[in-house]
Amino acid sequence: MKKNVHLSRLIPDASHSNWVDRFCPFWSKPYLKLSRFDRPIGTWLLLLPCWWGSCLAIWSRNADLTLSDYWIILACIIGSIFMRGAGCTWNDIHDQEFDLKVARTKLRPLPSGQVTKKQALIWMLAQMILSFFILLTFNSFAIIVGILSLIPVAIYPFAKRFTWWPQFFLGICFNWGILVSFAAHNNNLEKSALILYAAGIFWTLFYDTIYAFQDVDDDELIGLKSTALLFKNNAKYWLAGFASISFILIEISFSQSLRVHIMSNTIIVVGAFIFYLHLLWQLWKFNSNDSNECLRLFKSNKTAGNIIVIFTTLAITASYV
Repeated sequence: MKKNVHLSRLIPDASHSNWVDRFCPFWSKPYLKLSRFDRPIGTWLLLLPCWWGSCLAIWSRNADLTLSDYWIILACIIGSIFMRGAGCTWNDIHDQEFDLKVARTKLRPLPSGQVTKKQALIWMLAQMILSFFILLTFNSFAIIVGILSLIPVAIYPFAKRFTWWPQFFLGICFNWGILVSFAAHNNNLEKSALILYAAGIFWTLFYDTIYAFQDVDDDELIGLKSTALLFKNNAKYWLAGFASISFILIEISFSQSLRVHIMSNTIIVVGAFIFYLHLLWQLWKFNSNDSNECLRLFKSNKTAGNIIVIFTTLAITASYV
């Protein structure tokens, strides 16, 4: 009976209208929640850097799009869904004892006893296999880059135990898609892609520090580390720095391949600036003592990331006119 109560309850940071709780069969919910399918913002934050990498690759190549380009853009969606699910499952396997002590996470499938560790491992492997099949459709260089992502992904769940900067490790993981998608399109990694990758890491430091403020009291109590606990009252200064560095690096990255088309180049600059304004808006609204506002601002980074995608797509399109 206790298990059924858990299964019927909404995980605190999931939307009340999420499709998993509303429509999915009872037996499937623990597995879908392990993959955070009830909380899709993480999938967006993994997917958007992939699309940043695609936009940069197409922009730098300055050539017409091919069917392969369209497939890579679509494959990023599928791969992000499965890899985010596998990563979250891996994280929860190692964090279940901590999750049980945190109000926001204690109803997750593993700490609440909805699934066993063995079942979670099987589910994780299934998602990894599906992701690998997607990766195999890319060129050999992109496949190697993609496989290398498993190293930081494997380390991330332990980062909050040994460093105050687990958000930096998350940035390494969540923005790896920039490198994979760029390599898939262009079969190389140029300096511009590495600079954009660094921009993504600073963006992740920005939004995940805001997210971490939801758990500062619990994390401090159980001995976990985060940038939120490290910065505390100085958080706004650090966040301003992360936002500014991310903006500057985005501008530098795309400036490596400026086209002979003033309108396109202007669109790129404007798009990056609007992205920066969105981060500054988040900073203005940020209140470290308001967990609901921290979650809302964290989720708003779906919009922030899409600003780069939309404006670079417009710039690329304008350059063909």
